[in-house]
Amino acid sequence: MKSLKNALAERVNGIIKTPLNLHSSQLDFEHTYNQIKRSIKVYYEISPHSSCDYLTPNQAHLQSYNLKKRW
Repeated sequence: MKSLKNALAERVNGIIKTPLNLHSSQLDFEHTYNQIKRSIKVYYEISPHSSCDYLTPNQAHLQSYNLKKRW
């Protein structure tokens, strides 16, 4: 179970760090925090995912049917 949690954490870190360039960001804490919040919102509420039948993750969780697993 620990390796699954680590894998999920690493996935989230990659989703957040790479598009926002947080590896070498010169932003202060407040700006970095706001960028992370926006990134999470886009990931879960705006961007459709092929693994979720081209729904956003939030839309996929609201479905009454089971999505086809692609992972």
